[in-house]
Amino acid sequence: MTSLRNKTLVLTGASMGIGAALARELAYDGVNLVLGARTESKLTKARDACRALGVKAECLAGDVSSSNVAQELVQTAHELGNFHGFIHAAGVLAPGPTVWETTKTRFREVMNASVGAGHQLIRHATPLLLKRGEGLAVFFGSGAAERAQPGIGAYCTAKAAEEHLARQLAAEAPVITTVIWRPGIVETRMQKDARNSTGGGADQLKSVFKPWKKDGLLMTPKQSARGLVDFLHNNPRRYHGKVADIRNI
Repeated sequence: MTSLRNKTLVLTGASMGIGAALARELAYDGVNLVLGARTESKLTKARDACRALGVKAECLAGDVSSSNVAQELVQTAHELGNFHGFIHAAGVLAPGPTVWETTKTRFREVMNASVGAGHQLIRHATPLLLKRGEGLAVFFGSGAAERAQPGIGAYCTAKAAEEHLARQLAAEAPVITTVIWRPGIVETRMQKDARNSTGGGADQLKSVFKPWKKDGLLMTPKQSARGLVDFLHNNPRRYHGKVADIRNI
């Protein structure tokens, strides 16, 4: 078993959904946290929930694809002590439009949430973790990285790029245990947005997402989060540079 107790992690996407549930599950297991997301009120609530479980927790609202925001998240975690790495759970789905209907601004937002933010976390965390001679980097992947799904073209592209970015880090900094984590099909705001989407790809998208809800196939955020925490306690190094899917491990 691998213990994360009393270690400090940066967690992005921590204001809602799987990220907020993951913050609580990590805190329950004694992990100190620096939480990042764009919505300050929800992020503060997540931080307070972690503190109530007896761990040290801080938060910073902002766009993690900004170098300054990512740097402050990492520096704050370093100052809390025993900085061990990051979990990049943030993402933007932007469901409905075809790729040609997707605006430049929206496409960039989706890419930045996954790839730009992941790169900035790598930039600022890796030098500190290399000095420690160990660390953890978890990137949220998706089966969307391997398919062309009408209605979420930008997201599929972003996840494919993010998963490869993780493999690059694994190859270039092998002392940092780097894992691509696929959290399963989870009832989150992304799922609801997809079921209610509009645009040229919406009908095909709904034909995929609606049956998951109808057939009772969706996990709760807590179930998905607990799956990741249990995985991290059970020698995540065996998946270094690889995809670990909650449905298969």
